[in-house]
Amino acid sequence: MPETPVQESPSLSALAPSRLARLQQWAVCVALAAALGWGLWVWPHSPAAAVAGVALLLGGYALVLALELVAVARVHGADPAPRPRWADLARAWWQEVRMAPRVFAWRQPFVWRRWPDTLTAPACSASGAGAVVFVHGFVCNRGFWHPWMRELRRLGVPYVSVNLEPVFGSIDDYVPLMEQAVRRAEALGGLPPQLVCHSMGGLAARAWLVADVANPARVQRVLSIGTPHHGTWLGQFSHLPNGRQMRMHSPWLQALAAAEAQHAPEATYRQFICWYANTDNIVFPASTATLPGADNRLVPGAAHVAMAFHPRVMRESLALLASGASSPCAATAS
Repeated sequence: MPETPVQESPSLSALAPSRLARLQQWAVCVALAAALGWGLWVWPHSPAAAVAGVALLLGGYALVLALELVAVARVHGADPAPRPRWADLARAWWQEVRMAPRVFAWRQPFVWRRWPDTLTAPACSASGAGAVVFVHGFVCNRGFWHPWMRELRRLGVPYVSVNLEPVFGSIDDYVPLMEQAVRRAEALGGLPPQLVCHSMGGLAARAWLVADVANPARVQRVLSIGTPHHGTWLGQFSHLPNGRQMRMHSPWLQALAAAEAQHAPEATYRQFICWYANTDNIVFPASTATLPGADNRLVPGAAHVAMAFHPRVMRESLALLASGASSPCAATAS
């Protein structure tokens, strides 16, 4: 399928650097080296032990995912979202087992520069579509959004992205990065920009929105996917600055909500579409990812990372981002 003709930055180095990419490259290489070393060392003595060790080194994350989903079931309590069945949890586990290596061992560490940001709007830009600002979550970078970037290029919708760093800093530190990204998106023309956020990225967007009373009017809509708007049960185990801020009903979240109510109490979350899941292995209980007055959309049986690439989430979100317009780019790409 031909790609949308867009003008991109002449140099990939123009993209914000990603220290996280270096960190994840190191982690992947160490894991592979450890698995290879273990296998070569142990195989002559015990092939079974060699295989088991390699499986643990390369697939141990699957055990962590399983423990998270067990916690999802136990913590659900009286949450208004439908209680997940064990079959739903098992499907979510398998989704995340397959998706995690693609994101954390390939897209983010090695090919995060694959799709450059749009420099100028495509000549065949979708009518009425504002540029998209992609905002990733915790321990992620812009490489997370590659499937979305590919689709927006096909639809002729311009986009920009951020790398939220320092990786383990305060969410407040990301507000200047958000401001820069929104300004770049505004320069692409069309309607006001549209924010697409995963996980912690939704909180960075909210922090930016309250940083200036004029900011809500500068964006058309905000899509959050698995964002811990009210924190997450897992946050209690983090001692990192941004991790502590994502504890359930943390002082930071309470201050954020109070500032939002002060700015526009009658329509604070009307711009938000909040995707959430009852099998989210990171943000739970499920309804912590919703906002009062927002368009809250449940995706039953989806896992945290996989939810961002769920067929329904992408289909409905991309239709909104393109404003339902019939784009010449899409017509010529068939």
